[in-house]
Amino acid sequence: MVTLAIVAALVLPACTGGTRSTGRPPSGAGAVAGRIVVTKEVDGDTIRVRIGGAPEERVRFIGVDTPETHGPGGLRECFGQEAARRTAELIPIGTEVRLVRDAEARDKYGRLLAYVYRARDGLFVNLSLAQEGFAAALTIPPNVAHADEFVKAAADARTAGRGLWGRCGGPDTPITQQSALGPAPPEASLRYRRGP
Repeated sequence: MVTLAIVAALVLPACTGGTRSTGRPPSGAGAVAGRIVVTKEVDGDTIRVRIGGAPEERVRFIGVDTPETHGPGGLRECFGQEAARRTAELIPIGTEVRLVRDAEARDKYGRLLAYVYRARDGLFVNLSLAQEGFAAALTIPPNVAHADEFVKAAADARTAGRGLWGRCGGPDTPITQQSALGPAPPEASLRYRRGP
């Protein structure tokens, strides 16, 4: 179990009901240049985009982990479809987004790693998914610019029983085990692990 000291994170709701972040990416990281448009929702934490006229790119959201909808061996986790639908509602196909990198540009699967913001109003999609209970915090160093915000947002969602915390008892629950699990243990949203 990783012990975390969470200092009050400043999270400001946008006037549209969304979330803006006050954290800054580390030096050397920054916004991906060009007009970026969502071309496909893969699942709750992965999308495809077109950057300018370049071929499509797969983008994995940094710092959050939504339940699987089509994982290894056909793995489907409780609340995966709901998380995928919520991402599609926040940034449907055709939506212009802004992508901000952290320390690492890509994961071992070749996906672009990014903090995703809706261009029209600055909604911080990664953080919104955690706050609404569609995602657990997933911290993979060195990409940690918003780690404290994600951990706090997921912990608040867990405490309130929002989303996967109320329905499934927490993250990583196979869809076949979703009934009568009870609340997730407090450390569930504070987990640190490596993986997609």
